[in-house]
Amino acid sequence: MRRSDILAFLLTGARRPKPSGSGASLNTVFLDRGIDRFAALIKMTYVQWDMAHKEGFFQKLDARVKVLFLLFFVVIVSIKKLVLPEISIGFFILILVLLSRLNLVSFYGKVLFFGFLFGFLVALPSCLNIIVRGNVLVPIVHLSRPYQFWVYHIPQTIGITRQGLYGVFMLTLRVVNSLSLSLLIIYTTPFPEIIKALKSFRVPGTFLMIITLSYKYIFIFARTLEDIHIAKKSKVIEVDAAEARNWIAGRMAFLLRKTRLRCEDVFNAMLARGFTGDVTLYDCGRMETKNVSAGVLLLAIGIGFILM
Repeated sequence: MRRSDILAFLLTGARRPKPSGSGASLNTVFLDRGIDRFAALIKMTYVQWDMAHKEGFFQKLDARVKVLFLLFFVVIVSIKKLVLPEISIGFFILILVLLSRLNLVSFYGKVLFFGFLFGFLVALPSCLNIIVRGNVLVPIVHLSRPYQFWVYHIPQTIGITRQGLYGVFMLTLRVVNSLSLSLLIIYTTPFPEIIKALKSFRVPGTFLMIITLSYKYIFIFARTLEDIHIAKKSKVIEVDAAEARNWIAGRMAFLLRKTRLRCEDVFNAMLARGFTGDVTLYDCGRMETKNVSAGVLLLAIGIGFILM
């Protein structure tokens, strides 16, 4: 084949289309990362289901025992005011995680990340003597004189106090322990079993219905968002920033409308099938002796932490 027989556009190099708008081209890396997070959220439900059926200590317990354990120990974590009991509870949870054969890296990776974000960073300003008065350990700023703004007193020396650091450390421990307890129950208990346990404790059916539908449809719409993004990437090579922002805003509005319409369709379908507002679930059955024994053991350990 001669060169003259080849179409001209096959001989030229690939050219990227120039953005038509006034803004620069949009770097879609952050969009891809966001979609990956949604995809991970979808996969997590299957991972959680797989871990909940492992042969571990907590996986074998009745869901009612685990729900009561969660409520009881969260209260204990909240009322303790000393560091030693909080650290002891943390080690106890670690033992339960090991007995349940959970992945320590994945489990404590999430716990420490959210504990740092919602525990340490949130409470960090309270270590200054502007918020919590106390003995200054590390002076930061020296003013010419102290100031008084209404009810707020700004001392002459602003720094980190011992009492403030103690408060930050305590709050971080509480958040980490509470997250550990919650994830332990979530990772070792199938979601339907949790709903059945809550129903056996006379939790209102409307509340359970909202939780169940929210749990189910968050994965459906996360999947829808991922499909929309992949379809967009497969058809468009590059767009300018203004067009991309308009597209993102339009997809958000589309998902909002789709969510509202889906909720209405689901509710109408439930009414058509005779829904009266009561959630009917199979009975959990009689609790076995081993579950009663495990519940009594956990109760005794919890009382021991209270008395520390």
